[in-house]
Amino acid sequence: MESDCRIPMACLRPRVLALHALFWGLVSLRVFGAALLSEEKTAVTRTVTMPCWQVEEFVVATDCTICSAFQAKTLPACLQTGYVERINCTKSNKDEYKSCRSAMMEEHLFWKFEGAMLGLTIIFALLVVARQRSLDRQASEKVRRQIESI
Repeated sequence: MESDCRIPMACLRPRVLALHALFWGLVSLRVFGAALLSEEKTAVTRTVTMPCWQVEEFVVATDCTICSAFQAKTLPACLQTGYVERINCTKSNKDEYKSCRSAMMEEHLFWKFEGAMLGLTIIFALLVVARQRSLDRQASEKVRRQIESI
């Protein structure tokens, strides 16, 4: 019994088509279910009040400083970077703390990155030299064998 397989979908058996439909149905259910769950979560998080510095103008009262041990335990702003600045919102006249990035911390991270990149450069340069020597040895051995076979 021959079938016309010029049309790709005509060659598939109904069982395979059912498996494909089941698979893609489960995938779409997972995607849409995750989307629905994320909408429910965002609805809950939107009820939390936003800090005043995100919705109005503010003035920095205290520059960016490292968090003390007490501040690290009590202020949620200290958890992100370990540095905090005190700000004063102009309209509501509230003092709040905002996480910030210190210039000293940024410089330290920069030099750590530079050191890591230098170390990787040295390691990979040594690997290239070792591989090149190995390939040179293999090539000279091959030439030696060809000369001996003459």
